[in-house]
Amino acid sequence: MKVCGQNIRKIRRSKDFTQEYMAFEMGISQKAYSDIENSKVKINLEILTKISDILEIKPSDICSISHKCGTDGNEDKYQELLEYMKKNNISIPKEFL
Repeated sequence: MKVCGQNIRKIRRSKDFTQEYMAFEMGISQKAYSDIENSKVKINLEILTKISDILEIKPSDICSISHKCGTDGNEDKYQELLEYMKKNNISIPKEFL
């Protein structure tokens, strides 16, 4: 998940947003936000969505379910899930493609 925190910092800085601004928009302390960027806390879907909304980007621009965000083998499971959803005509959100 370290890559995800680094991506958040890079994108935030490119938009000239401060950690204080991000924290305010998320309703958390600056310290709590800093912990996200420094990968001291795990990024869940809720956090990822909030941050991507503030930065006006897709969640996948920050962190995709891949080897870049961890080495726990989720990429294979993710691909299997996508294939299952495609075979069964289940709608897949654009940000997960």
